[in-house]
Amino acid sequence: MKKNKISKNWLINQKRDRFFNQSKVQGYRSRSAFKLIEIDKKFKFLKKSKSLIDLGSCPGGWSQVARKEISKGKILAIDIKDMENINNISFIKGDFREKDIQKKIMLYFDNKIDVVLSDMAANTTGNKTLDSFRTGELCLEAMNLAIGILSKDGVFLSKVFMGAIFEEIYKKAKNSFINVNICKPLSSKKESKEIYIFCKGILKI
Repeated sequence: MKKNKISKNWLINQKRDRFFNQSKVQGYRSRSAFKLIEIDKKFKFLKKSKSLIDLGSCPGGWSQVARKEISKGKILAIDIKDMENINNISFIKGDFREKDIQKKIMLYFDNKIDVVLSDMAANTTGNKTLDSFRTGELCLEAMNLAIGILSKDGVFLSKVFMGAIFEEIYKKAKNSFINVNICKPLSSKKESKEIYIFCKGILKI
């Protein structure tokens, strides 16, 4: 009974959520699409790009936004889950941390990549501290990949939760990118500790 009550309350909250409702009206697969739209309005980086990777892409909301803004160019979505097809977007099912998947990424793109996106979050355990740390680890691993494959003016954008690992993430970003910004879109729920780290321009080491 308790589980059913929680599920019912979740559905009610979703129906009251204007971004959830807008996603259905505008044909986006998730409300998170509006987070990327907001961030792009702030930093204006998508239309200037010709190649983009969407890590942890399922269900595809961010890939849909990217394709609308990048009319020409290559977009590759990657996830461990199956993702329903999106026109003119290639998809690889697998873990981006695995060497064979990284090889497939490099084979798909001819040159360095303009944008690496990550809206990934670790599966929740109920322990907010642990969940924040595990999502932070995903962010760090995505950043490591981005540093190796981005063009010199490339962009790395990732979700991260405020917590103990945040300082490590921010320090690594400052040591690796010319410009580092933190933002929280209006479409991100107020009660959520999620923020986004926007990094641009690879530092020469």
